[in-house]
Amino acid sequence: MFDDNILKTGSNEMELVDFRILKQGKDKVYEGIYGVNVAKVKEIIKMPNLTELPGVPDYIEGIFDLRGVVIPVINLARWMNIDEPKDCILKPRVIIAEFSDIFIGFIVHEAKRIRRINWKDIEPANFTGGGSGTLDKSKITGVTRIENDEVLLILDLESIVEELGIYQPKIEMEVDEMKQLSGVALVLDDSLTARRLVGDALTKIGLRVVEAKDGSEGLEKMNDLYALYKDDLDQNLRVIISDIEMPQMDGFHFAASLKEDKRFANIPIIFNSSLSNEFSELHGKEAGADGYLTKFNATQLYKEVTRVVDDHKKYLDKR
Repeated sequence: MFDDNILKTGSNEMELVDFRILKQGKDKVYEGIYGVNVAKVKEIIKMPNLTELPGVPDYIEGIFDLRGVVIPVINLARWMNIDEPKDCILKPRVIIAEFSDIFIGFIVHEAKRIRRINWKDIEPANFTGGGSGTLDKSKITGVTRIENDEVLLILDLESIVEELGIYQPKIEMEVDEMKQLSGVALVLDDSLTARRLVGDALTKIGLRVVEAKDGSEGLEKMNDLYALYKDDLDQNLRVIISDIEMPQMDGFHFAASLKEDKRFANIPIIFNSSLSNEFSELHGKEAGADGYLTKFNATQLYKEVTRVVDDHKKYLDKR
């Protein structure tokens, strides 16, 4: 349904599917405005016939077969602890999203339109709850204002995937097979869940993790690290792990900024993204990345980090 190449990767813009979730208030029904990146959306369909599953969380409505692929369907309102109207006049739709090679369906009350928004106009979530039931900011990657001064919330899909148990952060290797590293790793991701998963994996192999929620904060952290280590930075900051889709400044612009700064140009960067298409990987290499991973396989992360750190050490030894 959607063409990954419509919006040029690295343009510092994103396209969002604008959808609505209704909430039953005391005297009236409120409309919540939400968004999900078009790059993750494969299609939007009418509500299919679902097969219920026993023993699963109540926000999982069931599963259905879509052209030979079994897809779990999540009731977003229920996942967000929102009281749905009993008499909903809108026909629900299911947004089929691909996330780290996994297809998941999300029930929404209405799919409105596609919006193109500059990352600079997306702000980090700095609130808790509000008009969204008991939804907290850890489940929102950003907010942006639209017409009539309304606010659109961008949901953190990693949180849903983790709650479903799809992420398997355990490293599938024996501890004695894992090479222990030393030094610092900088992890950039607008998802608190993703930062935690990556950070835990890097900590297990001996790295001290510094976190940033987007490219702008990442540059601030880089300056802080330079102030600490000065010209020895590249011997202490061993690797940067960066998401691509982030508010304020995306991963491509962050990487390009580093490559243009002689203080940081040689620090190895690995993109770790839920975007699994070749187009994104190609642009990652063009931006100067030393590696590209699809979230989240801890064993692959370990192997890739070890590879680029070893390559960088060889470079330093020859310098």
